[in-house]
Amino acid sequence: MKPSSFEKRVKRRITGREHDFFAVCSPGLKKVCQNELLALGISENSLKPIPGGIEFKSKLAPCMAFNLNLRSPSRILMRVSQFKADSFEKLEKKLAAIDWNLYLPQNCSLKFSVTSKKSRLYHSDAIAQRCEKIILDQLRLGDTVTVPGKKKSLQTIYIRAEKDAFTISLDSTGALLFKRGIKQNVGMAPLRENLAFAMLFWAGFSKEDILIDPMCGSGTFSLEAAMMKTNLPPGFFRSFAFENWPGFSHKTYAYLKKQAQEKFLAISEKEIFASDIDDMALTALKQNISNHDFTRMIDVSKKDFFSIHPSGISPEKKGVVMLNPPYGKRLGEKNNIRSFYREIGKKLTADFKGWRVGIILPSRGCKSYLELKLELRPIFHGGLDIFAGIGMV
Repeated sequence: MKPSSFEKRVKRRITGREHDFFAVCSPGLKKVCQNELLALGISENSLKPIPGGIEFKSKLAPCMAFNLNLRSPSRILMRVSQFKADSFEKLEKKLAAIDWNLYLPQNCSLKFSVTSKKSRLYHSDAIAQRCEKIILDQLRLGDTVTVPGKKKSLQTIYIRAEKDAFTISLDSTGALLFKRGIKQNVGMAPLRENLAFAMLFWAGFSKEDILIDPMCGSGTFSLEAAMMKTNLPPGFFRSFAFENWPGFSHKTYAYLKKQAQEKFLAISEKEIFASDIDDMALTALKQNISNHDFTRMIDVSKKDFFSIHPSGISPEKKGVVMLNPPYGKRLGEKNNIRSFYREIGKKLTADFKGWRVGIILPSRGCKSYLELKLELRPIFHGGLDIFAGIGMV
């Protein structure tokens, strides 16, 4: 069957040419994302770190692969247009000149994220309303696609105005990338998966390493490590916004997933040891790992960190110990934070000599309480500026 004139336009202008993309990164994770992009084949010359993330050039098919495989960024935006506009009349003219039918399916609802700095057009709601009307009118009257058998998809358009220069982007990701589709059950104050990956990356965690996760909560470190060890792409069990685009190829994406599946590794020995004193957290973790066949490699037990000795877990191999101690309200007002972290430091020094360590710290000062040589990396989690301490015991 010959492609339609619309399909030819999509191929010529969307799938067949390179576009500018932007990988949005949480504070502190830009370098990690850059390393991931290089490992996936993007040339260093085509990467451009800018505030908030990394810009790069790519065709649509690699963008699908990046969503599937990248662990550290929050989302990937596709640049649609850049122009100057100092009045609503000019803005509407520029927006109407974009062939939205090539980017969006007819059966979609729209969401807008608008920021405006030092621009004549500063009312974000007014900008979004004009953009929405123009796009919906085009989709209703123009040539586009309706994805059969699918619910109305939500598509998010990012509009950024700075000094009257507008950048229009389309979110290719959907739900944030840290949502792997694996951790269905979570405990209190769960660590985000992209932060867990970054800490494992900074600690040099590899497939050969043992991981001890002795304050595991709902198991973010353990699950992320299991995915890394088995070559399971972080986006394998979830869907993405691009799957509803007119330029989306089911065949291409199925091939990408098939290629990934052929690299899966089966691990039958216990190499990840997760423990906690919270029964609810352990129950959640057990449910999460049973859903994805990680039970053979992740050992889950109820233990207090201070009762664990690594020789009883891995007498011959040393590896990585990751700690997410309670802090703030989780620690309680009556506890002495200095004493608590000092005890953690003593325990690590006494029993984990030669192990690499990663620990989340609520402040810079907590590093001195541990009395360990750690490199502090600022990260952002749960609305708080905190720190990842990484080093060797």
